[in-house]
Amino acid sequence: MNVYPGVRLVLTDPMPVGAVETARKQLSLAAEDLDANRVAALVVEVADEWGTAALWEQVCVPMLAALPGHTAIEVAVEHALAEGVRVGLDVFRRVPGRPLPTGGVLLAGAEQETHCLGLHALAAALRERSRGSLLLGPALPWTALASAARRVRPRTVVLWAQTPVTGRAYRLVRFARDFPAIRVYGAGPGWIEPLGAPATRLSTLPAAVTACAAPPSPPVPRRSCLP
Repeated sequence: MNVYPGVRLVLTDPMPVGAVETARKQLSLAAEDLDANRVAALVVEVADEWGTAALWEQVCVPMLAALPGHTAIEVAVEHALAEGVRVGLDVFRRVPGRPLPTGGVLLAGAEQETHCLGLHALAAALRERSRGSLLLGPALPWTALASAARRVRPRTVVLWAQTPVTGRAYRLVRFARDFPAIRVYGAGPGWIEPLGAPATRLSTLPAAVTACAAPPSPPVPRRSCLP
């Protein structure tokens, strides 16, 4: 599972090398035991101590990218690790019965995209800053994304694509042009084609958090038809 191949990692507060090695070793052992619950618990522990960005970019991304996934047991280990990471990110800083306001942020996986762990990391990082989001999960059809945008009227949409098969730049640009009041971003390694304006590509978790936390853009004044 190549999560961010070729993307430079940018961190605000990087973890010490020793802490990274310890976290990776503990997560590897839990995944090899196919213990997704233990993986989730470790994810929460590391995020609590070092922050979501450091956990994701220094621990989770390199581990997921390094898994070969060739043999049957390797595939099982990969699934245990990915599922544990997803669960850990989802429960991090989440208080049952006290949802955070979405802040006008809508997150979803592109049509036919079955992987969107990066969006779970983004949602956790936003909660870490007492901000919420509306995460609609993977494989959201373009028509459903448009309907969701009309219903909830977000100010920011982040769409995840894992592979070039799902990262259809022209569709994202078309969506951005259909909804000019929304800031539209593509995240994940699937957006290999340049994203033309008004859509923008996000390459790191800190950049995505900054984009989602940005204040609303001022409305464009209408030009008067009067002389």
